[in-house]
Amino acid sequence: MATESNSKEPKKRTSRFSDMLLQVTTDLAKTKSLDEALETLVKITTSTIGAERGTIFLNDAATGELYSRIAQGNFRREIRIMNTKGVAGWVFSHNEGAIIPDAYKDDRFNKAVDVRTGFRTKSILCAPLRTVNGEKIGVSQILNKVDGEFTQEDLEMLEAMTEQAAIAIQGNIIVEQVEAARKQELEFLDVVSQVSSELELTPLLQKIISTISTMLDCERATLFINDEKTNELYTEVGEGLDEKSVIRFPNHLGIAGTVFTSAKAVNIPHAYADLRFNPSFDKQTGFFTRSILCMPVLNKEGKTIGVSQVLNKRGGSFNQEDEKRLGAFTSQISMGIENAKLFDDVQNQKNYSESILSSMHDAVITIDENKLIKTCNPAGLKVFKSPLLADILNTSITELLGFANEWLNTKLETVSEQEEFLDTTLEIQGEKLSVNVSITPLIGQKDESLGVMIMIEDISSEKRMKSTMSRYMDPELADQLMNAGDGDDVMGGKQSIASVLFSDVRSFTTITEELGAQGTVKLLNDYFTIMVDCITDEGGMLDKFIGDAMMCIFGTPIPHEDDPDRAVRAAIRMMTDLKVFNDKRSAEGKMPIDHGMGINTDSIVSGNIGSPKRMDYTVIGDGVNLAARIESACKQYGAHILISEFTYKAVKATYRTRQVDYVIVKGKTEPVGVYEVLDFHDENSYPNMVEALGNFNDGYRAWNNGNWDQAIKLFNVVKKINSNDKAAQLYIDRCNYMKKNPPKGQWDGVWVMTSK
Repeated sequence: MATESNSKEPKKRTSRFSDMLLQVTTDLAKTKSLDEALETLVKITTSTIGAERGTIFLNDAATGELYSRIAQGNFRREIRIMNTKGVAGWVFSHNEGAIIPDAYKDDRFNKAVDVRTGFRTKSILCAPLRTVNGEKIGVSQILNKVDGEFTQEDLEMLEAMTEQAAIAIQGNIIVEQVEAARKQELEFLDVVSQVSSELELTPLLQKIISTISTMLDCERATLFINDEKTNELYTEVGEGLDEKSVIRFPNHLGIAGTVFTSAKAVNIPHAYADLRFNPSFDKQTGFFTRSILCMPVLNKEGKTIGVSQVLNKRGGSFNQEDEKRLGAFTSQISMGIENAKLFDDVQNQKNYSESILSSMHDAVITIDENKLIKTCNPAGLKVFKSPLLADILNTSITELLGFANEWLNTKLETVSEQEEFLDTTLEIQGEKLSVNVSITPLIGQKDESLGVMIMIEDISSEKRMKSTMSRYMDPELADQLMNAGDGDDVMGGKQSIASVLFSDVRSFTTITEELGAQGTVKLLNDYFTIMVDCITDEGGMLDKFIGDAMMCIFGTPIPHEDDPDRAVRAAIRMMTDLKVFNDKRSAEGKMPIDHGMGINTDSIVSGNIGSPKRMDYTVIGDGVNLAARIESACKQYGAHILISEFTYKAVKATYRTRQVDYVIVKGKTEPVGVYEVLDFHDENSYPNMVEALGNFNDGYRAWNNGNWDQAIKLFNVVKKINSNDKAAQLYIDRCNYMKKNPPKGQWDGVWVMTSK
């Protein structure tokens, strides 16, 4: 019986292995993009082998780098490393897998990544990502096996899964490359289209130069135009040059001179090895030239009228495909230059200008040097209440404006530069209009005065209403109310996911006793001015002031995809800006202030709440209450920024955090994880923070496992690193308490908070 059982076991493993590979193929077949395929493969490999985190590195042949497109867990930033460095680089360059039981004892491991992310790498399993033909296209790497250590069987399974996935991944890479190439071609076609329609030379060439730099993936591009009067080539448009910087040189010197005189393209992979290259230009500009592709610009008669030049192809030298693209580009350049030089079709320009003026909502009027109206768009006719254009053309603007608008007539007498008059008043036929007025002098090619252009923006009653509403509520809410249709019930009850931030000033009673009433009010006004800017700059809404506290919302009434991140970033900035504020107060001999913040992301109800006589737009719900509870808990942990586990899971960026509790807050029955955000600290406020975080996290795991002595030992290490770490002291006290009062039943790490 035992023999029969033993013989069945390999068959079962083989069957499971086959099913797993089939699942890899099936899941990857459902993906629609390279990112989705890589993310799917990471999820399969980490879950199958049982690891904490995984990453797929793809090889960038152009740069000789391995780069990650996705990563599981909180660390989701792109990583680029040389394809010969680190564990992943070793596996890629040696084309063989690696099992590393202890990362920090392996010389190939780069510890800097852990320092940047706060993640602790313990063990590594890494395998090359190969196609069916054996071509290396990347590396699959998973970290920290959950149970036990990585084995040879794990490596074989990882290699099998990556080999099974290679076809789908390579296919997605090809599709992505094709789409990128298609995008480049569409951009080029767009440039060609603009060349055919754009008549102003400088803006056109600036856009073309920028586009060709992107298409050829080069560091710099320049266009040299031939000056027939001086026989010099000069820069009309060039990257790296400011508007006043113009380079001139004889049109037969240097690489550009050779191309101009020969009318033939030159492709130089190593500039300093070519005798025709003049290094003085590098000295003049501070730029270092490595490779050059230079192409003549020919007009339709075949005459050379300039030279286009691109420098320093990224990842190598310019190739034949680059020459073809630059050749097509220069042909379009020549068309643009010729069209600009020969531009004399005044009627087309007139029609073009009239079309623009007709589509504008602002009134546009031009007058000649005799103050007679020469043009007026439909919006201008509306402002002056004239049904027909013929009624006001060639009439005096002075008479049309009349004595009631004498201030504007006076300004029109001497217009030497553009002037704006915001939120002013015009009286037209007895009706007063709130307007913004701009007057601009019209100057001819010989600097002669051609007249004045007047632009008038009518500030509607809706805009005035919005201005009034913004004094009483958040400007974004006022915007949404103004833009809402009749059927939109913005102020009614609405349930949504939002992040709620509570902040509270510490030791406020002591401050009021020292400063008195007037000093306290001034301090709060200064403090709130700084803090509210931190909130609104991240798109948050100030819900209300509660004495010395603030309640802020991210996600309503205007939702964003990253509202949890916005709330966390705002809290971090509130800490850094508070430090600057306190430094200034200390320099003036004043008492610094401190505050704490709590953030929770959950379902909330927003709307107009109150009585018919007084209503406030606010939010309510358990999510709001939990944020307030978390803020009040800052004191016992010695923390400044605490976030709930729901916010922790919702953020997309990576922050330096540590879990400080799994607690049942006052008024709740279910435990919630609480995390501290520490990104605002620097080396002075928290020295050796990365080391302390590692020991604290290990201590917290020992606490959760009920290993009180080990936890106390680790938390004492944290205290030695930073004696002011109150959270570490808190857990030392808790562990001593638990040693004297062991938990009944199974320990789950939950602490019950007895105060708010």
